[in-house]
Amino acid sequence: MINKVSDHIAAAISKVRDGDVVAIGGFGGAGAPLTLINALVEHGAKDLTLVSNNAGEGESGIAALLKNGQVSRFLCSFPRVKNAHIFEGLYKSGAVELELIPQGNLAERLRASGAGIGAFYTPTGFGTELAKGKEVRTIDGKNYVLEFPIHVDVSLIKATKADRYGNLVYDQTARNFGPVMAMAAKITIVEVNRVVALGDIPAENVITPGIFVDHVVVV
Repeated sequence: MINKVSDHIAAAISKVRDGDVVAIGGFGGAGAPLTLINALVEHGAKDLTLVSNNAGEGESGIAALLKNGQVSRFLCSFPRVKNAHIFEGLYKSGAVELELIPQGNLAERLRASGAGIGAFYTPTGFGTELAKGKEVRTIDGKNYVLEFPIHVDVSLIKATKADRYGNLVYDQTARNFGPVMAMAAKITIVEVNRVVALGDIPAENVITPGIFVDHVVVV
């Protein structure tokens, strides 16, 4: 019987290993898997490459991972949000490496990983520092930059509800990066508000199919 619901958060988070690439969903506070992030802080995996829209605020969530010295590299669209003092301090000291990625490129690079796309051309970033050292090409008179997929070891995301197969539904904008991060990862761990019976989520309403989900944790 397929049942992806985990009774213990620590057991699910133990899948994260030192040196892993970890994608964390969320757009600001919307869709941020805070319970899973806190469990990762407690787990203590080191030398992580984080993939996220922003670099955390204050000293909680992603900022707590940074403060705990668990992150060596960051792939991010908005590292300098309000009160991101922990990331800023680590970056200025050279303790954390940053790859700045435009938000649309971040989403598409994750989607490309899950879809098996080897690379793609995008106009975003052409003629800027973000295109430095990258292949460029003119197609139909328009300039493009070659970008590559972001391959993820473990994704931590949040959904509103799931069934035991791991089919997911999100709450409006909390959907943000969750679906593409689930596709891109070898292992996807999801925190949800509730688990419903099989069939309670109509097939046409499923946003992330269970094939992309490995562990569901109810919080």
